[in-house]
Amino acid sequence: MIVKILLVLACSLSGLFIAHSYFGFPIALIGFLIGFIIALFVIQIEESIRKVSLRVIFGGVVGMIVGLLIAVMLAYGLNFVSLERQQVVTGIYALLTGIMAYLGLLIGSKKIEEFSFFGFGQSKDAGDHRVLDTSVIIDGRIADISETGFLQGNLIVPRFVLDELQHIADSPDSMKRSRGRRGLDVLNRMQRGAGINIEIMDQDFPKLKGVDAKLVALAKKLNAKIVTNDFNLNKVAELQGIKILNVNELANALKPVVLPGETMAVKIIKEGKEPGQGVAYLDDGTMIIVDHAQKHQGANVEVLVTSVLQTTAGRMIFSELKGVVPEKKAIGLAT
Repeated sequence: MIVKILLVLACSLSGLFIAHSYFGFPIALIGFLIGFIIALFVIQIEESIRKVSLRVIFGGVVGMIVGLLIAVMLAYGLNFVSLERQQVVTGIYALLTGIMAYLGLLIGSKKIEEFSFFGFGQSKDAGDHRVLDTSVIIDGRIADISETGFLQGNLIVPRFVLDELQHIADSPDSMKRSRGRRGLDVLNRMQRGAGINIEIMDQDFPKLKGVDAKLVALAKKLNAKIVTNDFNLNKVAELQGIKILNVNELANALKPVVLPGETMAVKIIKEGKEPGQGVAYLDDGTMIIVDHAQKHQGANVEVLVTSVLQTTAGRMIFSELKGVVPEKKAIGLAT
């Protein structure tokens, strides 16, 4: 902020002194205003460039240089025009320079993503991208998975996902605000983690509404996978041929296998939906429905597994009560 203030003062005072030295005091005020406007323009350009990746900036600069060289070659024949028409020649040359420089800048910045020369412009893991959605970042488990090394390749966070996280973090609702801040904290943790390559991508799709639609479009363009725990996004992306890495499915796959006929000791936490049922939970959050255990709420009981139901939302274990067990025996059975 201090640097910006100094820049504004330097440009404004420079405009004032330059105008005063050439035109005197009244015009010097106009010079001061022009310097002030130029400073604001430079600050705006700096803030815009900060959001653009280095690859895009490099492509734009190279494209502009190529455009200027083409303008020089096209205008070469104008050097032989008579002196009486030099003003017209100067105008044509200025027009060619402006058009070709603009086209080179635009094409270079847009097409640099498709350029690869001795490995430049394309990451080593090209084609092995994982695009993170908002829900999986807020969930936080993606950070633990990444740190274990099981999730390889580039992890891409689109700018529109980052903007949505910022919007949620600034929400007046305290619950949403805490979720948004948690997501930003998770991203900061992952960026600091060793061996985790996170890329903030500025690619956007202004014609598409909704973050989910933009995620699917980006995954299609990059031939990437989407990492999510959103059930609806999972289905929509699969219908369009996008590969999905669902964190919930991974968590379910890593849960211990429980077979019918096994016994376990659990603590009845609350009543079930059906009369006489009790509900208990394993350490990983798996729900256990226990028949005839309603009156043993708060007690440790021994149960016999009768069936296991696996759904996309998780796993449910159905069991029947074998009997109430003392605290010490319950600990022994649990281990």
